[in-house]
Amino acid sequence: MQAHWLLWVGVIVALSNGSALAARSWKQDDGQLALEQDGQVLWQFLYGKQETKPCFHPLAVPGGPPLTWHRPADHRWHCALWFSWKYINKVNYWEEDVKTGLPAGRTEWTEPKVERRPDFSAHLEMGLTYRPAGGEAVLKEWRTIEVAPAADGTLQQDWTCEFTALAPEVVLDRTPPPPGPDGKGPGGYAGLSARLVREFQEVQVMTPTGVVSMATGRYRGKAEGVDYSGKVGEREYGIAFLDHPQNLNAPSPWYVIDDGPMRYVNAAVICFGAHTMKAGEKLTLRYRVILHPGRWTVERLREEVARYRRQP
Repeated sequence: MQAHWLLWVGVIVALSNGSALAARSWKQDDGQLALEQDGQVLWQFLYGKQETKPCFHPLAVPGGPPLTWHRPADHRWHCALWFSWKYINKVNYWEEDVKTGLPAGRTEWTEPKVERRPDFSAHLEMGLTYRPAGGEAVLKEWRTIEVAPAADGTLQQDWTCEFTALAPEVVLDRTPPPPGPDGKGPGGYAGLSARLVREFQEVQVMTPTGVVSMATGRYRGKAEGVDYSGKVGEREYGIAFLDHPQNLNAPSPWYVIDDGPMRYVNAAVICFGAHTMKAGEKLTLRYRVILHPGRWTVERLREEVARYRRQP
């Protein structure tokens, strides 16, 4: 571990309506990078070696509460906003052993390269490797994440994950989902996920075709994007996941939960079937994640999907 260090850079920025001024600042410590506004953490990237996966926590809109849940007691391996495969060559990279706190499959990463910009957007790059405990790496990844807060309170992240198979054969797999598109019970998850705070109430899950039924507490389906919104306290918030049209199995399968304390969104790229790669074969996944105040309309979600699909 490198020597402990701290960076703080701040500036006063005007809000878009001109009604107030906000002080934004960077805070970087050993293993974490955060953007603060008026002392509130808007987003924080955790990449220290005490983590089993690099992740974002907390995520919040200005003046609002944290909307992510990091390592809840019911699923200690849920790391707020994070990426994880479930099985690689039948080795579990998702769940962690209750005694050691480590999964059987290890995700390891390099120190991220961070570019902090004057407009308080950021560019993050890092290399990751996936290997079974005590074994050789079977998969590598180069991950880039663009993070940009906007004056209207939204926070946009663009993820690009470029995977290369190292083993002669790499099988990316998941626990099969139960029968039926909204089958009650777990299964099908792997990939980019968000675990949200249990305080979300009056939850609404929406795709570009409209609001979906959450009668079973779960939604499984394919769509170009998903928006998950609800009330926390007296205010409404939401998080949208947008799928890139060139992704594997696009439009993406989704696994979304609103059941008891579980508030969860997963871009479940291999929900309906495993994916096999040969040595040297590459796979690129791209997503846009937008944290936003208020509830979106179907029209707003469609606009954001169309805007993302126009990206090169």
